[in-house]
Amino acid sequence: MATNGVHSVDTDEIPPQVEDVDFNSLHISSLSPATQAIHADDPLNVVDDVAPPIHVSTTFRYDRDPEKLRPFHQRPAPVYEQGEHCYSRHTTHSTSRLEAILSVLLHNPCLTYSSGLSAFNALVTFINPKRVAIGAGYHGCHGVLKLHERLSGCKILPLDCKPEELEKGDLLHLETPVNPTGLAFNIQHYADIAHSRGAYLSVDATFAPPPLQDPFKHGADVVMHSGTKYFGGHSDLLCGVLAVKNKDWIPQLVEDRLHLGSVMGGLEGWLGVRSLRTLELRVTRQSQSAQRLVDALDGALTGATVGTGLSQSDVEIIKSVLKKVHHASLQTQDYKTWLRKQMPNGYGPVFSIVMKTPELARALPSKLHLFHHATSLGGVESLIEWRTMTDSTVEPDLLRVSVGIEDDRDLLDDLIQGFKALGEQKP
Repeated sequence: MATNGVHSVDTDEIPPQVEDVDFNSLHISSLSPATQAIHADDPLNVVDDVAPPIHVSTTFRYDRDPEKLRPFHQRPAPVYEQGEHCYSRHTTHSTSRLEAILSVLLHNPCLTYSSGLSAFNALVTFINPKRVAIGAGYHGCHGVLKLHERLSGCKILPLDCKPEELEKGDLLHLETPVNPTGLAFNIQHYADIAHSRGAYLSVDATFAPPPLQDPFKHGADVVMHSGTKYFGGHSDLLCGVLAVKNKDWIPQLVEDRLHLGSVMGGLEGWLGVRSLRTLELRVTRQSQSAQRLVDALDGALTGATVGTGLSQSDVEIIKSVLKKVHHASLQTQDYKTWLRKQMPNGYGPVFSIVMKTPELARALPSKLHLFHHATSLGGVESLIEWRTMTDSTVEPDLLRVSVGIEDDRDLLDDLIQGFKALGEQKP
């Protein structure tokens, strides 16, 4: 159980576990995130291949020299050095590279897990809070908390509960931007509440990965990502990530992960390394494209169409079926107070649309050509989901949109033709 309390670490420094592998020789902390994503794991190169090799072995040979044998319990946690890997439920070459890059990009020590929910379960297991305050968001996290409620009696509180309901060692879990709407919440506000009571603040930042948002700058103690989404970015791996402000938590989290068994495989670790190389390129483009789509769709509803490229007929088509658009960029009342500071490089590639009827929402995906109708998000391809398919708590008139790296004009044209097709089939 965590007993160390909130610990302050300068988020501009390289985490100590990473420094131990001679990352300072690269002056890695002075480089831009785009460069860090390519070179943060260079000290872990063990072959001449430019592309990182794929390691799928589950077990690793010990040194043949008896004098160099070091028992498992005497090895560092996590392992970065070549020759220190023992068994893949502990560490592997690929996942160690992935964690090294993530630790640099997120400015604090990171561990990877087999999925986002595995990461969240590991966090709750480690902190072992008596109370968790949580708001709307990914239903899977609520499912994990229900398991802990059943096993330990952990009490689940609403996100905006009275501060005095939280006590020392409790957890306030904030998702921002939130699933499925893409709306943002003030991290510093909730950090102040949690810390005033001796509780921890964890932030699920899946919808705003680097370079869009750094929750540690605004008071987070733990940052969680479903790496399946933007860190993976190609809809082909499951991954969860925890970054922690208190480096002293890492050994116990590694020990917990060993016994929970919630580790990534070697191939998945390699896929993660491959994907992080293009993280900034992908996320920046996806966020910018989402912004243009949101501006056009919301502009059609509000009359602010200058610069959107919409014709009057486009506007009428959109207004005939669309009721509302949700996205952090539309929170104009929050710009000057906190939002622009919290998300200085864009407001995220996910937004939601509310149709005039549930029937229209259900039918829209079938009218589109460039958006796959599927759950999840964060891939290079654009997705749309009638969200009630996988989350019964969401109103049936809402669709979640995950913008890929396609040309945003093509995506807008596809949405407009889909809206038009819906209008033509209305009785």
